[in-house]
Amino acid sequence: MNSLGSQSRVELQDRGMSPLNNLKDWSWPFWATVPLYPYGRRRTLRKEIVQDTIWTFDQLHGILYTIVPIRMTIVKLSTGGLLVYAPVAPTTECIRLVNELVAKHGEVKYILLPTSSGLEHKVFVGPFARRFPQAQVFVAPHQWSFPFNLPLSWLGFPQKRTQELPEDSSLAPFALEFDYAILDIDLGRGSFAEVAVFHKRSRTLLVTDSILSVPVDPPEILQLDPYPLLFHARDNAWETIEDNEDNRRKGWQRISLFALYFRPSALEVASIGQMFRDALKAPQRSLKTYFGLFPFRWQENWKQAFDALRGQGRPFVAPILQILILPQAPSQVLNWADTVANWDFQQIIPCHFDSLIKANPRQFRQAFAFMEKNLSSSKSQPLLEEDLKFIQELEAGLVKRGIATPAKEKL
Repeated sequence: MNSLGSQSRVELQDRGMSPLNNLKDWSWPFWATVPLYPYGRRRTLRKEIVQDTIWTFDQLHGILYTIVPIRMTIVKLSTGGLLVYAPVAPTTECIRLVNELVAKHGEVKYILLPTSSGLEHKVFVGPFARRFPQAQVFVAPHQWSFPFNLPLSWLGFPQKRTQELPEDSSLAPFALEFDYAILDIDLGRGSFAEVAVFHKRSRTLLVTDSILSVPVDPPEILQLDPYPLLFHARDNAWETIEDNEDNRRKGWQRISLFALYFRPSALEVASIGQMFRDALKAPQRSLKTYFGLFPFRWQENWKQAFDALRGQGRPFVAPILQILILPQAPSQVLNWADTVANWDFQQIIPCHFDSLIKANPRQFRQAFAFMEKNLSSSKSQPLLEEDLKFIQELEAGLVKRGIATPAKEKL
């Protein structure tokens, strides 16, 4: 597997990347606002999904090398111009790749923020919109911020051209080409919103966090710097891992378990004393290696846990949403899922994990079967109960402290 440094300029251009030598082109100076890896240096990978119509722009984000893609999608309008769904960090590299589309297909006309709670998406919208001063900015309803609920203009959104998405999608200026449905759940201290957007001509559904699919192999954006993959492919602090395809895949699959379950049943955490004793044996002790600290211990059944999570690539709802968020409004969620399932889409582009899910409306709706009482009669593939235990315990603790409210009864 070739490293980024050994790839030719032509190969990089074919993959939708700028063959840059200047690290400033990857710079994101406002990383401290949401201090997630890779902090102030972000690569961007553009991929054409539907020829001359839809493109995805992948970057990375995460904690402790537990990193997954964060994705922006751009759709060409039939009348000329572009619609942007869920902007990512507008680095010089990213904007260059967008402007290549602008030169061919027309200006960015619309920018959509399809969530109210996803700070990792919200933080990029203002800076991105400033790079395209003619674009109209539309946001999901009931935007909020923490610890102070500030106006969007104070958060960098352009005041004169930012507006809330109309509840009725037929009133949006792009209604001839797109339908959308808004899920808006009142959580008391804020809201969870998700705007699913259907591009009619390409039969493509765009979602933010509600649905995802986990690929067997690490997404291409993670392959540009494989260190996080190899970091998590290790079984202990002193193991040296060879950079090969199998180890990259092993690291990715463990990252997926970590990212979605926080603490899957196949993971053990070493004691503080053992962690420091192991660190002394580490061959490298630097800031990059977290000074040799590696508290993770994977049981032999971790691969079975990943296979159950992936479910042969079927779309599913992330565990934290299944347990903490969506059960707060089961009727509302299922009505929204029914609305989306009435659209005739053949593929889904989410903002995280797999960049393209080949799925139909029935498969989308099936992903929400966990909210129904009659789950046994469905063809869904529920997540393993033992892997949900940590998040369930987290929910119980939040309810006990009055931070969260108990889940509503299933329908």
